[in-house]
Amino acid sequence: MPAEPPKEPKGFMQEIGSAAAFCPDTAMAAPENTARRPVLLVHGLKDDARKMEPMARYLRSQGWAVCTLSLRPSWGQLGLEALAQQVAAEADRRFAPGQKFDLVAFSMGGLVSRYYLQRLGGLDRVGRFITLSTPHHGTWLAYLIPNAGCRQMRPGSAFLKDLASDEARLKQVRFTSFWTPFDLIIIPSRSSEVNGARNLKKWIALHPLMVWQTRCLQALAAELRE
Repeated sequence: MPAEPPKEPKGFMQEIGSAAAFCPDTAMAAPENTARRPVLLVHGLKDDARKMEPMARYLRSQGWAVCTLSLRPSWGQLGLEALAQQVAAEADRRFAPGQKFDLVAFSMGGLVSRYYLQRLGGLDRVGRFITLSTPHHGTWLAYLIPNAGCRQMRPGSAFLKDLASDEARLKQVRFTSFWTPFDLIIIPSRSSEVNGARNLKKWIALHPLMVWQTRCLQALAAELRE
């Protein structure tokens, strides 16, 4: 039976600063299927790497080498392009030139990751791309925060139109998008569906639960195994 994921850590406030990441040597040295690519996890708005640690621990228990990344600042004070540069820099730092890895991103992190893939050369580095509750077509809640990053997450923004203009390029990777009809952060919830992706609906009660509830973690691991 798959290992039970640990409970989600308590809430926290995101610091302002440069990017940081967590990828312990013990995780990289753990027994794993050598055919599996390493995995980089990218969090969402107002979070940091700790948000993704329950998922990271679960995947490590299943044999994957996993790294987590903290994007800073993560409240949307900067445009998502700047955060995507941090993903690119971390990928270059963690993985050898030419080494493929899988990219898993939650919420806003999915848009940051798409910019990395579509605009910063990430399509040449990534084998599988998985998003969880990402507002691929925007969310109306983004109107509540009038900063650069949240303006880019509003439906019809120039940023989203730019990514949509060549979203067919994402067919170069194995792209899966998980979404839940009960999402009260991504409005409408079907904004997480993307043409050309494998769109998987999960009956998860709340937006934050997508990164640590057992059913979702098991489904994520199944996608990574394919």
